[in-house]
Order: sequence, then structure tokens, then C-alpha cells
Amino acid sequence: QVRLVYSGGGLVQAGGSLSLSCVASGGTHSSYAMAWFRQPPGQDREFVAAISWSGGNTYYSDSVKGRFTIAKDNVRNDLKMWNLKPGDKAIYYCGGDEMNLGITDEYSYWGQGTQVTDTT
Repeated sequence: QVRLVYSGGGLVQAGGSLSLSCVASGGTHSSYAMAWFRQPPGQDREFVAAISWSGGNTYYSDSVKGRFTIAKDNVRNDLKMWNLKPGDKAIYYCGGDEMNLGITDEYSYWGQGTQVTDTT
């Protein structure tokens, strides 16, 4: 059973930066495709960023392109966020899968979510 464990998240000021990390454990694969989705208050979950299992391909939503970067090292991925905006306030979810799924939300494994909240 693959588990996704987070670190990072918390309070941030508009214009600030924050990093989220997600590590897959308990699986048999040496690497996973991974992605971040988020759910703002009162809204549906939306795609944020994804990275292929090799790390060679990355995908970003238009709303975060140029401000967020995703990188991975085998079973761990890091989402670095800069110039945060009020619209970035959300619960962030990490997804993982043995297959490259890009921007779809059909990842097999999900963490429980980590909150990113602004201080305004």
C-alpha cells in the first residue's frame, strides 16, 4: 500500500514563498509520476502541477505557471511556490501513480492534504 506523506504548508503572506514536499512510501516502484492538486475554499479541486515518473516532463496550470515549480527525486517531489497570491489559498493534495497521467486527476494514490493559508 503506497502512502503519500507531506511536509510543508502553513501560513504565508501575499507575495511570499512556500515549499511543499510529498514522499511516497510503502510501494514497490523506485519512482512515481506525481502531481499536485488544490481545493480552494468553496470550490472544486483543480490541477496545479505534475511531473512524469522520470522527471523529464512537467506540467503547470496557467494560474501558477512562472510562479510554481515541481521537481522530483524518485519517490519524493517538491512544489516550490513564489509570489503567492490570495487565490493560492487552498488545501493542497499530492497524487502519485506508476503511470504518467499528466494533468488528469486519476492518480491511484493520494495524501490527505495540507493547508496553505494567507495571513490577510
